[in-house]
Amino acid sequence: MLDIINVNKTFNKNTINEKKALWGLNLHLNEGDFVTVIGGNGAGKSTMLNMIAGVYPIDSGKIVIDGVNISRKPEYQRAKYIGRVFQDPMMGTAAGMEIQENMALAYRRGRKRGLSWGIKPSEKDFYRQALEKLGLGLQDRLTNKVGLLSGGQRQALTLLMATLQRPKLLLLDEHTAALDPKTAAKVLSITKEIVEEQHLTTLMITHNMRDAIEIGNRLVMMHEGRVIYDVAGQEKKNLEVEDLLKKFEEASGKEFANDRMMLS
Repeated sequence: MLDIINVNKTFNKNTINEKKALWGLNLHLNEGDFVTVIGGNGAGKSTMLNMIAGVYPIDSGKIVIDGVNISRKPEYQRAKYIGRVFQDPMMGTAAGMEIQENMALAYRRGRKRGLSWGIKPSEKDFYRQALEKLGLGLQDRLTNKVGLLSGGQRQALTLLMATLQRPKLLLLDEHTAALDPKTAAKVLSITKEIVEEQHLTTLMITHNMRDAIEIGNRLVMMHEGRVIYDVAGQEKKNLEVEDLLKKFEEASGKEFANDRMMLS
């Protein structure tokens, strides 16, 4: 479902601020893979997601989703393949619009637009049923402005919107990092339910090593723009946080330096 083949990316080339973000990055995901991604600061995790989504152009290499080479496609053309949830709960929704209006925009993504007006009753019923699965009571608040919701509610809504039109690939960029622990656990639980129910191919960046071990069927560790460790199946389930720290030191020759990961 996803092939990243020898992708390179350097920011601010030939300047004093030159930064090699991705260095011959290779990664293959089968359909239905749920891959958690960890790594220290500057490892290239978010850059990788931005390259896939088309936020920045790659310097060289190839990115293929479901057999389609998207390497040179602009961001808006990739949107029909990709669902994405950001770290900031404010980024995935339009605060001044109603819940149902936000969902309607997401539901129409990649579709041809007609001249018909408003949201049909059958469509509202569909949104209510989808919202009810979140267990947050939002199904009775379709006409509320999204700006009135809490951060956790907005992030859960963003996740639902990103998957209303089943994407080929779901990108989760530390989507619980800005939430309090209780809310983060709720959003993670919703994430797992949606991914499993729709059998979505998913890449999830996380700063929490325990979450990285417990969630998904595969774990990838990045360092200096490359994958240095890739583990799946029973071997992944048997991992402890200490094992990950040791693997990082073995693969990189350095101690793991990320205070947020260590604390969590």
